[in-house]
Parts: sequence; C-alpha cells; structure tokens
Amino acid sequence: MADDYYEVLGVSRTADAAEIQQAFRTLARRYHPDVNRDPAAEERFKQLNEAYAVLSDPDTRSRYDRFGPDFRQIPEDYDERVAAGQGFGGGEGAYRGGPFGGTRGADRTGARTWTTDFETSGVDFEDLFGGMFGGRGGRGGRGSPIPGADQEAELSLSLEEAYRGGKRKITLGGPGGERGYDVTIPAGVVDGQRIRLAREGGRGRGPGSSGDLYLVVRIAPHPRYRLVGRDIHVDLPVTAWEAALGATVPVSGPGGTAKVHVPPGTSTGRRLRLRGEGMPHPKGSPGDLYAEIKVMVPPSPGPRERELFEELAAVSSFDPRKQT
Repeated sequence: MADDYYEVLGVSRTADAAEIQQAFRTLARRYHPDVNRDPAAEERFKQLNEAYAVLSDPDTRSRYDRFGPDFRQIPEDYDERVAAGQGFGGGEGAYRGGPFGGTRGADRTGARTWTTDFETSGVDFEDLFGGMFGGRGGRGGRGSPIPGADQEAELSLSLEEAYRGGKRKITLGGPGGERGYDVTIPAGVVDGQRIRLAREGGRGRGPGSSGDLYLVVRIAPHPRYRLVGRDIHVDLPVTAWEAALGATVPVSGPGGTAKVHVPPGTSTGRRLRLRGEGMPHPKGSPGDLYAEIKVMVPPSPGPRERELFEELAAVSSFDPRKQT
C-alpha cells in the first residue's frame, strides 16, 4: 500500500470528512473490479479501501497525521509510556486495541511485530461497498445510500447514421444477461462523443440512485468518405478536359448531391470546399465538405479519342515535369 493515504485519495491534508468521502466514492466507482477490467484496478481499489479506512475515522486519522505510515506500531498508551520514561519498552507480551484492533508484540528473535485485523477495525467494508456496484454480498438498506457506478459501452455507427441521427435499438451483455435499449442518436455525433442513458448504469445501494450508462460513439471507416473532426473529405473524379477547361460537376455527400465548380486548369489534389456540407453540429456551425480532385483519363481510349489526344500532344508545349 502507498504510504501517503492523502495522495491515494487525491485530497489535501486539510480535507474534511465530506471531501474524503466524495473522493473515495468517485475513485471507487472507477476502479472497482466489477467495472474496471484492468488487472491493476483491483490493487488500486485495495489501496483506496485502506486509505479510506484510515482517513474516515477521526481518531485513526489523527494518529496517522501524527506518526505517519508507521502509526500502527505506536501503542495507544504511547504518551503515558513516554511520560513514565518507558518509551516502547515494557518487556514481552502484546498490546491490544490499536487503531485496527492489531496486535503488537515480540517474536522469538525479540523483533517487534504487528499484525492487522481489519474485521475489528470498526469499518464495515462489505456494508460500505457491497451495494455500490450491484453488489456482491450487499446488506440491503443499512448505512447511507450510495449511488451506483457509471458504466460505458461502445456504439459503432456508420458515417451516414452519425450524420442523420435517429433511433437505434441496441443489445448489450452484462453480468445479468443481455439487455435491450432504445437509443436516440443526435444528428452530427462524432467519434468519441458520449451518449448518456440516464439511470441505466450500475445499481445503487439501498435508496441510492443507479448510475448512468454512457455509449461511446465509434464511427466505422467508410469506403468513400473520410471524417476529420466535423469536416468530410471525398474524392471527386473529373475528366482531363473538365480539369483543363473547367466544368460544373456533381459531388455526393452523406447529405445528398451538390454541384461544385471546377476551375479551369485544375490538377489532381486540388481541394474544393463546400461550406456547411459536412457533419451537422447541434450547438454550433456544421463542418465543411471537401472534394479532392482526381483527374482521370479513359483506360482504353477509342480510335477517335486516341487521335485527339495525339493532336493535343503534337500542339501542346505543356510539360508537367518542368513545373515548379
């Protein structure tokens, strides 16, 4: 366990009881093994339990503040013993009634030992944590109500689904089996955005409210569109003559088809911007649609096409390899 229990809970040394309890509940929801599958989470959760057991008890916290991480090795009659000039001596035997009901004594080598008995610590761990996570071994309504844990799951959407939004039925598995949800997807959600399903997370203890379920949006790769933030990028094939002479051509986006003007002398790689045609934004400006030009030539030109290309080659002085 870490020596500094204040650092474990992320609170200052002057934190009051309410701040300590709130910090513990927040971190406990995050690292409880029923919620966090990271192998390191269980050890972190044990650290939180240890820190909270010490700092939530005023007398134990006072001893910890005074003596530091070795406070368990200090007998409760420390002051009386020092005043009597006894220090830590006093012969063999055991001292009972330390802050965690531990036993301090001497082994056969004379070295002092300390064992900790959490069952007599005065902290009911099962009652404190059992119902928080839909609980293993919870004790009904005893103690203060504790809200349930917030939970997360991924929601995979196509770009078109994210663009349009709408209703979606999903099924998620969990410890209690599969469960169905009716989800409202806002138009214009982007990758990483969370959709909140209120009170659909972990169950609370006693009258404590259930946590929320957050669906983390993951937009699947699209064969045609590329999403960058709220901007949508799409390739726009044009013919050699459209690129050379200029033209107005259609470009398709998830919101429909729009017309875009290709300026004369356009080359592959040029991007044409269609303002506001990207992903919608319910609380701000929509993204843009960028059409990236790709000049295409006939893969198998016919006789007349070949003839015209040969004419062009004969009269043109254009050499793209000499362009800067």
